[in-house]
Amino acid sequence: MPTHPSSRVQQAREELAGRLHEIRKDAGISGRELAVRCGWSESKSSRIENAKTPPSDRDIRAWCRACAADDQVPDLIAANRQSADAHVQWKRLQRSGLRRLQESTGDLYQQTKLFRIYVSDVIPGFLQTPGYATALLSSIADFRGTPDDVSDAVAARMRRNGVLSNGTRRFSFVLEESVLRYRLCSAETMAAQLGHLLGVMDLQNVAVGIVPFSTQRTMWPMPTFTIFDASRVHADTLDAATTLTQPSQVELYARAFDRLSQVAARGAAARSLIADAVASLT
Repeated sequence: MPTHPSSRVQQAREELAGRLHEIRKDAGISGRELAVRCGWSESKSSRIENAKTPPSDRDIRAWCRACAADDQVPDLIAANRQSADAHVQWKRLQRSGLRRLQESTGDLYQQTKLFRIYVSDVIPGFLQTPGYATALLSSIADFRGTPDDVSDAVAARMRRNGVLSNGTRRFSFVLEESVLRYRLCSAETMAAQLGHLLGVMDLQNVAVGIVPFSTQRTMWPMPTFTIFDASRVHADTLDAATTLTQPSQVELYARAFDRLSQVAARGAAARSLIADAVASLT
């Protein structure tokens, strides 16, 4: 298997191979014995263990069964699939413009019943007004040097956000107070955005918590992430959108979300923070 052009994907593949190596070593068997138990050649064991050949789901199950480590199968299979396609380069997604990026998650949004969203930098896409989204996406397009299709991208985002009004889906947002304060648009646009945020908080299927600057916290601020039901996490960085599907990874982010939720202001206290942010605009 050639080295993957993405260093992060290659690293994920090597980490998976390393985990399989450790499982074999912990079982106290040689690569030859593993091959005998799995019914394949010794060279195949070596290629998998040295990240030369990506294992199939069946290979992972056989490997774990041979090493009496069946409890590790779910995480390893998820890691295997993740190494192949989870690390999506923003540049590749945005090559044909931002509209395509907005539309790429449409099916996932329609399938998800519970969204848990933590944001530390900007108003979440679900809650953006057209004016705020235009300012944000314009700055992204300018920074990335992507085709100027911001108007189409904003329209696609607004269509995608229609899931928010579907009462069968639930949304839980935790925002850092900084999200209310960062100026990514004009004062007028930001005031309208914050007003919209107050209105969304009245929806029965939407819960919004805001972590105040002054609160005593048990979790530090971290990059934005979204948990889709209990099966998938999207974690954003400057150069990529990383999809995490290993059960242990999803559980880790869910635990972080719960801790952040515990220190978030809600109801009247959250509305007061938003009102203060609006007042600061003038």
